[in-house]
Amino acid sequence: MGKKEKKSKTAEQKARTAAKQEKKAVQKEKKGKSKVSMDSDQEDVDLDAIRAEYERKQAQYLEVTESTCEPPSARSSATFIGSPSNSKELLLFGGEYFNGALATFFNDLFVYLIDKDEWRKVTSPNSPLPRSGHAWTRSISNEIYLFGGEFSSPKQGTFYHYNDFWKLSPASREWTRIESKKGPPARSGHRMTYFKHYIVLFGGFQDTSQQTKYLQDLWIYDCHNFTWFNPVLPPATQKPDARSSFSIHPHEAGIALYGGYSRVKATAAAGKQTKGGTQGTRSVLKPMVHQDTWFLRISLPASDAPMSTPPGVRWERRKKPVNSPNPTRAGATQVYHKGRGIAFGGVHDVEDSEEGIDSEFFDTLLAWNIERNRFFQLALRRPRKTAKRQMEDRNARKGRGKLDEEDLLRNLAALETKGSLEAVGPVVSQDHADSDDTSRKVPKPTLFTMPHPRFNAHLAVQDDVLYIFGGTYEHHDREYTFDEMWAIDLGKLDGVQEIFKRKLEDWHGSGEEDSASASDDEDESVDEDDDEAALGVPLPNMETPAQPETQATLQSELRDVIDPETSDTVIADTRPHPRPFESLREFYARTSTLWQDIVLDVIRKTDQSAGQSLKELKKHAFDRAETMWWDCREEITALEDEAEEAGIGEVVSIADRNQDQGGTGRRR
Repeated sequence: MGKKEKKSKTAEQKARTAAKQEKKAVQKEKKGKSKVSMDSDQEDVDLDAIRAEYERKQAQYLEVTESTCEPPSARSSATFIGSPSNSKELLLFGGEYFNGALATFFNDLFVYLIDKDEWRKVTSPNSPLPRSGHAWTRSISNEIYLFGGEFSSPKQGTFYHYNDFWKLSPASREWTRIESKKGPPARSGHRMTYFKHYIVLFGGFQDTSQQTKYLQDLWIYDCHNFTWFNPVLPPATQKPDARSSFSIHPHEAGIALYGGYSRVKATAAAGKQTKGGTQGTRSVLKPMVHQDTWFLRISLPASDAPMSTPPGVRWERRKKPVNSPNPTRAGATQVYHKGRGIAFGGVHDVEDSEEGIDSEFFDTLLAWNIERNRFFQLALRRPRKTAKRQMEDRNARKGRGKLDEEDLLRNLAALETKGSLEAVGPVVSQDHADSDDTSRKVPKPTLFTMPHPRFNAHLAVQDDVLYIFGGTYEHHDREYTFDEMWAIDLGKLDGVQEIFKRKLEDWHGSGEEDSASASDDEDESVDEDDDEAALGVPLPNMETPAQPETQATLQSELRDVIDPETSDTVIADTRPHPRPFESLREFYARTSTLWQDIVLDVIRKTDQSAGQSLKELKKHAFDRAETMWWDCREEITALEDEAEEAGIGEVVSIADRNQDQGGTGRRR
């Protein structure tokens, strides 16, 4: 009897254990299914079907239309550029928005009319499908070329990379897809720029569900012959490492490349000890922020070469830039402006094994002088009182001129009607009516602090004005995409103008993230909570400004020559330099004869005197003077700040004054 009870108990225990194991297996299976549905969503989402639906909806548009709209919604990884065909327009295309739960991709083309402070939305039957992480650039023919990008499922479980190539006509807003047999493979995170009649593409990455592959291939598109070239360099030739999110700018001899981001293989401790007592290692991918600088020297084919001849290329590594950003930062977007790369923002990640990653965000505005390979910090300056008085005097004279013009119009009207002046009444000129329309515009608020720190902001320059659209900021496990746009005059640096600004949308993260962030918020101080609540309000610049340099030091400093073999050669720069408080117009008026002599000397040496008119000679002279004025802008700004602190409002050379106005008794 005891044996039977013992056997029955043993069988009961086995049955109970089996039931528990079966229950655990079912729970594990449910958990796995929910994890697949939440994280990868591969089973219920067909990317090809989603893209086909977008194509079907887009085919319903019969022609290119343009309508007034609100500013674009918040987005990241879009493309932003000043229109090459109209100096009063900005263009924005694509991008994505992630609210913590779902990702939304766009294929909208927006046009911002600067003069009217108005946004236009363009719809077209033939435009690229929704994407982010793509790249575009202008060409020498004032067209815009776009390549690649990525698209994902709403929960970002699966990704699709594009390899299509498009041309946009900024004037007609019309898209044209360029079909080519041999072109770059699909990618995102790459960069493009132009050189002569070529479009240059480099780098990027391909993201699969298993791994992320960074690229280092170079592609050149010939806009005249409609052909892609993939230059094959010798194995021993040095070239930039694979990367994405770098900065690339045009140069008269090729292109310049700086920085970037990638993940490189590294070994780390496995955390468990082996039987022999030694600690094991494992292979991991660690983030790497690149700080190197490269120059791609491009030589055109001979004039009698076949059309299929590719240009000659050679990568040259440059020295590390002087005054490069410290600490290193990723996401410091750059835009090209007159021989400089204008950079804003960025993020520096400090990896911590216990608390994850602690990030520091920046709101610094920098200028990378490509020729000198040197960084300068651009600081905002309040307008000088002298300039304000000059503007008031100018407006007063302009007002008197308007009154004289109105009297003249009234006299002409009286002559036409053969009546008296009283019968005619007041006559308003067209310019006056335009000024009335302009005065009705709501004035934009101007701040003297930089916009909130961020990374991956969209930058564009038009008429020497920098426009900052969007950007991303992270706090705990939350990601904020700014819904705003700012403008900074790069010549005056007299404040930050708010174009538009809207409240940030709520974050829809998972419950675990919300609870974790809530517990973190309880542990933090009130000041940090206030900072999060006031997110989006411009904060003061927390960085230490760069020390200004004297003009003697700057003029005696050697320019970095791109070829490393000649970088140590001393070259005396005898060209005229701008002075503090001197505008471009004043600088050229003072030095125009010298610049014309320089151009004539170059023409004599290169034997290009044939076909050069006086108008062309003056244009070349002004172009050189303008390049020099912008090239020295950062140093001159520093000298102006020093002079204002010392109470000096103007610097004039005594040699420029008339001799009859001088004398020993003159007050200085």
